[in-house]
Amino acid sequence: MVMSLMDNLLGILRVRVKRGVNLAVRDVSSSDPYVVLKLGRQKLKTRVVKKNVNPQWEEDLTFTVTDPNLPLNLVVYDHDFFSKDDKMGDAEVDLKPYIEALRMELSGLPDGTIITTIHPSRSNCLAEESYVRCCNDRIVQSVCLRLRNVERGEVEIELQWIDLPGSKGL
Repeated sequence: MVMSLMDNLLGILRVRVKRGVNLAVRDVSSSDPYVVLKLGRQKLKTRVVKKNVNPQWEEDLTFTVTDPNLPLNLVVYDHDFFSKDDKMGDAEVDLKPYIEALRMELSGLPDGTIITTIHPSRSNCLAEESYVRCCNDRIVQSVCLRLRNVERGEVEIELQWIDLPGSKGL
């Protein structure tokens, strides 16, 4: 029997990379930041925002999910023309609380209903409480990440799940 991708596919994770806050300066007086997201072997990146330590990306990056236990990794880089791009910090997002909330199969909740709250701790990169909530009949998680391995900076993202007809599902 041939296994198709759909047999292992749980669904699609859409990650909206919203903005960076107070990112590190890596050029003379500013930075040209962009974000690289990795989930398993998939790797996607945002556009570069020139000369801005508070960039607004508002970009959607889409990943196929086959293993709910894999974390989402995020690295911010400073784009340089003449040298290797400098790292401006990194963070990791544990997708398990979000996927557990999705598996509850809640529907018909009032807009804004909070399903789960994830608190910042030593074991995560959260800069503040993260909420999994109902928004327009979809379950979304807003995440503000404190970047590691850098003097400062945060990145705000939002997770949204897309069910795929024919996939294994959650």
